[in-house]
Amino acid sequence: MHASRTIVATDPTLTAVITELGPLLAFLTPELASRIQFGWTITIHIIFAALSVGLAPFLVYFTVQEVRTGENRYARLRKFWTKIFAVGFIMGTVTGIPMGFMFGTNFAAFSTTAGEMIGGPLSFEAKMAFMLEAVFLGVLLFGRERVSDGFYALSSFFVALGAWLSAFWILVVNSWMQTPRGYEVVMEDGVPIAQLTDPMAAFFNPRFPWMYVHMQNAAIISVTLLIAGIAAYFVWKNRESKVWRTALQVAVVVLLVSSAFQAVHGDMYGRHVAETQPHKFAAMEAHYETGQADLHIIAIPTDLEAITDPRADNLYTISIPQLGSFLASGGDPTAEVTGLNDFEYESPPVAWVFWSFRIMVGLGFWFIGLGAWGTYRLWKGGLYDDERYLQALMLSSPLGFVALITGWYVAEIGRQPWIIQDVLTTADGVSPPLSSTEATLTLIAFVIGYLLLFGVFLYVLKRIIDEEADRHTVGIEEDDRPDTPGVIADD
Repeated sequence: MHASRTIVATDPTLTAVITELGPLLAFLTPELASRIQFGWTITIHIIFAALSVGLAPFLVYFTVQEVRTGENRYARLRKFWTKIFAVGFIMGTVTGIPMGFMFGTNFAAFSTTAGEMIGGPLSFEAKMAFMLEAVFLGVLLFGRERVSDGFYALSSFFVALGAWLSAFWILVVNSWMQTPRGYEVVMEDGVPIAQLTDPMAAFFNPRFPWMYVHMQNAAIISVTLLIAGIAAYFVWKNRESKVWRTALQVAVVVLLVSSAFQAVHGDMYGRHVAETQPHKFAAMEAHYETGQADLHIIAIPTDLEAITDPRADNLYTISIPQLGSFLASGGDPTAEVTGLNDFEYESPPVAWVFWSFRIMVGLGFWFIGLGAWGTYRLWKGGLYDDERYLQALMLSSPLGFVALITGWYVAEIGRQPWIIQDVLTTADGVSPPLSSTEATLTLIAFVIGYLLLFGVFLYVLKRIIDEEADRHTVGIEEDDRPDTPGVIADD
């Protein structure tokens, strides 16, 4: 029996409440409520997933440097960021598990059709990646004085490997939904079933390498900005802190390299999207009429309707003529780009895709500027005394996650109306017995629940930062002391 119906059937009070609220909650269709619920859930979950993926390389670096040099500054950074990683890992687990259940409660028809394709990778993610990460995270947290230096450094590598393998299998599933390969559709009792025929073609579909590289680098950028913002805060409080000066140096250089690479890779990724999902590319530029496409560098709504329905005649734009055609074709400024009006199926929610794309790209250029600014100041020797730069980093620390989330919106919302591109629509993937009232009620519950969870995370993060601030006393050179028990104890 459907999970929601089971609960209602066994709880008379809840049955009465739903009966009373039913007319008020029926304004969302089961499809729309389920889409919003899954979108909201992944909006929160992806923050913690990106935190694990992006922080993992830094943990390896700080741990290896600690073991190699014996310097306390790396030990302090390793301890601090391992705590953050552990909290993010726990929150990622808590917010991620319900998403698996939604395949049955909200998208049962999709699970029936694609179960053979997605079941294996999701199982691999849990058994291969999650367990590897969890086991060696325990060593990182509690094993510094219990294992050898070499094994401890190796543990940080296995934690990172687990985090990146987890992302690998999740993106195998999602990329297959974007560009499905290696399957055939057969009918079983009138139900379409996607049967796996070529695992290599399915797992390494055309979208996978683009999506994996772009998402992993986006996670690194997000975490780099978080590290830079927190480091800037501590350097701002104490210019002489060798611990956080070290973190700031690493962060600004990584930010420049990773954000510049993301811009180049994103340009090539966009051409791949134009080839494989032309309706998504058209939505990214609000391109309705087939023909040569300009690229809107700046787009400003001229009325309220332009926010929800961006079109050429209701936007003030600063555009580069024919650049959209140039990017879509890989070099031909006169290439024809198919407009949204000429696709046989409905357009995705254009406003979400169009504005999300602009937020993502605009923030990306800001990150390049921040990285270049910081690297220049580091080269000239004034990084730690540049008040405006330190303030800019502190204010920008959450913006990497904003760019990552809006980029994910472009990828997911831009695929609509398909849940599996050209195979199954989202409307056909929703659980048949799901009612509007049930879907809306669970949506409300998930919004409240995930807000509370995110609030808990922010509270714990603040506590960890406050604890570090208590140690961060001006004039006490803990940075240079040897990392021995009793000097700076592990918490």
